[in-house]
Amino acid sequence: MRKLIDEVRGKWLVREEIRYLFVGGLTTLVNYGLFAFLHEILKIDIMISNVTSISVSILFAYITNKLYVFKRHCDTRAKLALEFVQFVGSRLFTMVVEIGAVWLFVEELHINALIGKAVSLVFVVILNYIISKLFVFRKARG
Repeated sequence: MRKLIDEVRGKWLVREEIRYLFVGGLTTLVNYGLFAFLHEILKIDIMISNVTSISVSILFAYITNKLYVFKRHCDTRAKLALEFVQFVGSRLFTMVVEIGAVWLFVEELHINALIGKAVSLVFVVILNYIISKLFVFRKARG
């Protein structure tokens, strides 16, 4: 049994895609949970709740993706700043996608806000991985 656990850990748990799914799931929980709390419990406007939850999840995602998923370390502050700006810029792009999707689902299609948010997050998680992998945390070419 120990050998099987070690094999699973070695082949699957260390894979970048698996780490991304785990961290992406946590980031989604932060985003969705905060949105639900702000909008459903505190009765804050849907757009304010959405922007706030996305903003908090962007900061959470940067730290966890950098340190745990892609395991990238910057040797200068300038490189760190550039990486952070690229990450936030890419997430601002997907934030616009997410806000637009939630608006479409809730305001135009009259789908429940929590369902509309959940559906939009599926697309955003996939898009975020592609952008992070190809543009923000890409491996140095050498």
